[in-house]
Amino acid sequence: MSIEVGSVVEGVVTGITNFGAFVELPGGKVGLIHISEVADVYVKDVKDFLKEKDKVQVKVLTIDDRGKIGLSIKQLQEKKPAEPTTTAQRPAVSTGYKPAPRRAPVSDFRRPNRFNAPSFEDKLTKFLKDSDERLTDLRKNTDSKRGGRGGGPRRSE
Repeated sequence: MSIEVGSVVEGVVTGITNFGAFVELPGGKVGLIHISEVADVYVKDVKDFLKEKDKVQVKVLTIDDRGKIGLSIKQLQEKKPAEPTTTAQRPAVSTGYKPAPRRAPVSDFRRPNRFNAPSFEDKLTKFLKDSDERLTDLRKNTDSKRGGRGGGPRRSE
């Protein structure tokens, strides 16, 4: 049986790593089930789902030009249809959840108060003023390190 992209084959898990599991396929070829293709749920450790010498049904996802074979168990599992939850379907049972009480807003420099926040023009003016002051200080500092060259009027000889 030839191994083609999209085909479903049975193989034996030969090795487990932290990024997936290697599976020996018919014909002696070896493919990799990446950790993201092991199950529909979050997989922290592949060893929680697979063991060496397990027989598994896998779907062939990719075969690259170097012969590496990408496999998936997840794509063979039946996907549960997402159930829409509307207010008519929800049970009228109390869950015991109570929302947190409202607290007074905490002033935070990252969240300006929207009632007395400075306008964009005010912010821009302040930025330009601060930037100009920093540039002036930088020039003074740089000129003093150069020994005053290029900072003042030139002497004529």
